[in-house]
Amino acid sequence: MKVNGRVGLIARFKPLHNGAYKMLESVCSQADEVVIGIGSSNKYNERNPFTADESEDMINAALNQKFSNYKIIHIPDFAHIPEFSNGQQWKKHVIDKFGTLDYFISSNPFVRELLKDTYTLVYPFSLIPIGGHIQLRGTQVRLEMAKGNSWEKLVPTEVANYIKSNNLDQRFVKEFGLETLSNLANLNYNGSENFKQEKEHTLEN
Repeated sequence: MKVNGRVGLIARFKPLHNGAYKMLESVCSQADEVVIGIGSSNKYNERNPFTADESEDMINAALNQKFSNYKIIHIPDFAHIPEFSNGQQWKKHVIDKFGTLDYFISSNPFVRELLKDTYTLVYPFSLIPIGGHIQLRGTQVRLEMAKGNSWEKLVPTEVANYIKSNNLDQRFVKEFGLETLSNLANLNYNGSENFKQEKEHTLEN
């Protein structure tokens, strides 16, 4: 599938990995304007161990030498506040920040349910040519960091250089390494998460 016009998407980019980069590269090469939302921008925890500004730096490091047709916005979570747990406040904020779009890209079932009546939804994998798909999640990168294994090959070179030059990998291991390892048995980082799992994540502080 090809997308054109004004296209939006949201991901956490914790960190930007090779799979997400392939998707961004494909979208930026097709669309006139791409609005990239950094999700959970108000959270700093085991699942979000890089700040929104750091995620933005990673995206720029990987993209700005090739593309100028994108902009980055920060999208906070609201569902950890009990009265906003149904996602409607998040939906309102997203529509306000993104405005009119020709397409919205997401594979997150909770996001798709919230936005299906507002935007034309597209799955990320449908935008990447056959043979170019990389099945990867940020969780896997973080687990490799926590285990002290080689993680650099899982992210674009520019992202690896940014993380290492700012000692963000060392900070992650110090602050969240043990917590990440303790959750290893309960994490399926090679598969997609379902509606219930994605919704539960939004409730986290």
